[in-house]
Amino acid sequence: MKAPRKPRQAQTRDTERLLLHLTQRMAEAEGLDAQLQILIDIATQALKAERGTIFLNDPDTRELYSRVVVGGVTREIRILNGSGLAGHVFTEGAGLIVPDAYADERFNPDIDRRTGFKTRNVLTAPIRTLRGEPIGVAQILNKIDGAFSGDDLSLVTAMNTQAAIVLKGSLFVQTLEASRKQENAFLGVVTEASTEIMLGPLLQKIMSAVTRMLNAERSTLFLNDEKTGELYTEIGEGLGAQKIRLPNTAGIAGAVFTSGRSVNIPHAYADLRFNPGFDKKTGFFTRSILCVPVANKAGKVIGVTQVLNKRGGVFTAEDEARLKAFTAQISIGLENAKLFDDVQTVKNYNESMLESMSNGVLTVSPEGHIVTANAAAARILKRAARDLADKPAAEVFPTADAWVLERIAKVTETGAPEHTIDAALAVGDATVSVNMTVSPLRDGKGKAMGTMLLIEDISSEKRMKSTMSRYMDAALADRLLEAGEDILGGQAKPATVLFSDIRSFTTLSEELGAQGIVQLLNAYFTRMVDCIQAEGGMLDKFIGDAIMAVFGTPLGHDDDEDRAVRAAIAMLRELADFNLHRTAAGSRPLAIGIGLNTDTVVSGNIGSPKRMDYTVIGDGVNLASRLESASKQYGAQALLSEFTVEKLKSTYRMRDIDKVVVKGKTEAVGVYELLEFHTPESFPNMAEVLGHFREGIGLYRGRDFAAAQTAFTRALAARPEDKPSQLYIDRCAHFLAEPPPENWSGEWVLSSK
Repeated sequence: MKAPRKPRQAQTRDTERLLLHLTQRMAEAEGLDAQLQILIDIATQALKAERGTIFLNDPDTRELYSRVVVGGVTREIRILNGSGLAGHVFTEGAGLIVPDAYADERFNPDIDRRTGFKTRNVLTAPIRTLRGEPIGVAQILNKIDGAFSGDDLSLVTAMNTQAAIVLKGSLFVQTLEASRKQENAFLGVVTEASTEIMLGPLLQKIMSAVTRMLNAERSTLFLNDEKTGELYTEIGEGLGAQKIRLPNTAGIAGAVFTSGRSVNIPHAYADLRFNPGFDKKTGFFTRSILCVPVANKAGKVIGVTQVLNKRGGVFTAEDEARLKAFTAQISIGLENAKLFDDVQTVKNYNESMLESMSNGVLTVSPEGHIVTANAAAARILKRAARDLADKPAAEVFPTADAWVLERIAKVTETGAPEHTIDAALAVGDATVSVNMTVSPLRDGKGKAMGTMLLIEDISSEKRMKSTMSRYMDAALADRLLEAGEDILGGQAKPATVLFSDIRSFTTLSEELGAQGIVQLLNAYFTRMVDCIQAEGGMLDKFIGDAIMAVFGTPLGHDDDEDRAVRAAIAMLRELADFNLHRTAAGSRPLAIGIGLNTDTVVSGNIGSPKRMDYTVIGDGVNLASRLESASKQYGAQALLSEFTVEKLKSTYRMRDIDKVVVKGKTEAVGVYELLEFHTPESFPNMAEVLGHFREGIGLYRGRDFAAAQTAFTRALAARPEDKPSQLYIDRCAHFLAEPPPENWSGEWVLSSK
C-alpha cells in the first residue's frame, strides 16, 4: 500500500529544505569531484533510486563525460553529446523519463555491458546555469519502488539548477588551475631544453613533456634526414628501443612535413593517409592523431611532432595551438642539438673508420710531428699508438726510410698528393712492402694543416687474402691462406657451377640509363652475392648482368651440391623481397634465370703476367650456362642438371622437366625445374599441377602423345600460367602431326645457346 501523498505546501517546504541542504553541502565541499559526488548522492537518495551519474559537457570534444558514478563504477565514461538518452536530453534541453530503458532506441546498452549493471528505468534532466547555458546532464537509474514521476523530474531539475551555480564556478577554477599547471610545465620544459645539448636526452624531455602536456598516450618526434630523404625517430614515447624510418613524403607525418601544415585527425583509421602497418608492428592501436611541423628559426621544416590518442577524447584546436607554440620554443635548441649530434656522429664515424681500417693512417703536423695514428699504423710500424703520438716524423722514419720524409716535404711544398707503390719500409729488423699515399691536409678555409700518410701493407699473405676476398667469403679466404698458395696453381676437382642472368636486361638499360642501371646492378649484386657467400660459394665473376659462382673449389664441402641449390633458393627469395621494394617505389620488378650443373672442372689463376684471375673452366661450366639460358624457354626460374640432382643429400621440391641436347653436344641430359622457393601465391595448386605433369611426361616419353596432351592440359587448367605444360601441349601436337623417329627416347634438341 502506497504512503499517502503529502499536501502540495508540505512538498514545497521539503523541496526548499532539500535545495538549501544541497547548496550548503556543495558550498562546503572542496573541489569539483566532491561537489558532483554530493549532488548525485542527494539526488539518488531523494528519488530512492539505485544509481546515478552526472555527465558534464566537454565543449572542446563535444562529449559528455562522467566524473562521479555511484554503485562502484569508477572509470570515466565518454559519449558524444548528441547520442544516447543523456545526449538527447543535453541537446534538446528538456528532461526525460524512460520507464523501460531497453525498449527505448535511444538507450545505449553498451555501458551496461561494460559495467555489469542492469538498467530498468531512467530519469534524465539537464544541468543549466541561471542564464540557460547547458553544462551537463544528471541521470538517475532504477527507481527502487515503482516508476519515476513528473514530480521526480521537477525535483532533479530544481536540484540541477541550484547546483549549477556552484558547478559553474568550480569548472572555471578547475580550468584556470589546469591552464596554470600546463603553463608552468611548459615554461619548465622550455627552460630545461634550452640548457640541453645532447640530442637523445633533449628528445626524451621533449616527448615526455608533450605527452603529459596534451594528456596523450604516445608521442613521437620525427627528424628529417636530408641525405636519405627520410623521417626518422631517435626516440618515441612507447616505442622503447625501436627506431622507425619512412620516406619524408609518406603517411601523415610525410604529409605534414611536405606541406608544413598541421593535421588533426579524430579517427585515424578513417583517414586514407594513415598507415596501419606501424600499429601491427608495435601492437599499438591508434585512435586520434595530432601532427605539427617543426621549423627552425629560418622557417625551414626540420621534422614533425606526432601525438597519438588524446585520453578521453580527441585533440582540440587549443591542443594544436599549444603544441605549435611548444615546438616553436624548442626548435632552436633542437636544431642545435641535432647539429651537435651530427658533428659527434661524424667524429665517431671517422674515428671508428680509422680504427677499423686495415691500412695504417698517420697525420703529421706542419712542424713535422705525428699527431694521430690508428691501430693499423701502429701494427704495421710495430709500435704502440701512444709511442707514435707527438713523435717527430724523422724519429719514426729513420735514415733507412728517408724516402717517406722526402714525400712529406714534397707534398707540403706542392700541395699535391704523392703515391708510392710497392716500396720497402724498414720496421725494426724486418722490411715490410707497402703502398703509401701522402696527401695534404687543409681546413675549411684552405689553410695547410699538415699531411696524412695512408700505408697499405702488401706482404704476400695480405696480397693473397685481398685477392681471394673478392671471390669468396672472408672466412673461406682465411682457410685458403692456411692451405698455402699452391692451391691456386691449378687443380681438377668436382664442383657445382651456378649461372644467373637478368631477363630483358637490354630493355632495362634503355629505360634507366647509365647511372640508373649501375645503381640497380650494385643493389642487386649485393643481395645475390650475400646469398652465394652465405653457403660457402665462391663468386667467380660478373659477366655484365650475369653472375658465375662455384661451389666446391678451391676448397670443397661434403654437400656442395646442396649448398648451390640452397643458394639458388635464397637468391630467388631475396629477389622476391627486392622486387617488393622496387614495385613499392613504382619500378618494374626484375626476373632472373638460374642454371646449375655438377661436373669436374679445372680451377686456378688464369691470365697473363699483367692480369690474373682465379676462375674455373670445363664442359661442366658450359652446361650450367646453357641451362641458365634454357630456363627462358621453359618459363622456369632455375634449372638443374641430372648430375646435380643425383648428388643432392636433401630433398627439394622440383620436377623432371625434360631431356635436352644442348648446343654443341650430342648426348641428352636430364633437366629438373627447382620449385622449392615458390609460395602458394606464386605457384597455386602445386601438388595437382605436378601430378598431372608427371603423368604427362611418362606418357610423352612412352610416345602416347594424345594421352600426354590431355594430362598436360589438366596441369595447365590447374595453373594457367604454367609454361612447361603449354610447351608440352604444343610438342604433343607437333609429334601427333610428325611422329619422331623410332629410336627417339624423349629428348629435345635445343637450337640456341
